[in-house]
Amino acid sequence: MVERNISMKTFFIKIRAYGYMTQFEVKALDSAKSLEDAIVDKLGKNDINWDVSGFYSLTKKWITYEEIQDGTLNGPIQTKKVLGVELGTGAS
Repeated sequence: MVERNISMKTFFIKIRAYGYMTQFEVKALDSAKSLEDAIVDKLGKNDINWDVSGFYSLTKKWITYEEIQDGTLNGPIQTKKVLGVELGTGAS
């Protein structure tokens, strides 16, 4: 039997949806399912403060996440080079 070191990681989440925005931290395993479950659990607690943002679309939504290591953000987990610029990308 192989023993695996399973540890929780801290992620900084930003959500912009329908003219509102919020940001918060969650702890999750390093997997898409675990991160998604942690975000849904946090949203389900109804303790998120949503701010009105006239800058973002009223019909679209964005969710970004970054891993926090040693108290600092390390940039997007996934990136893609577009026209010579490194951008964060979504997982699918």
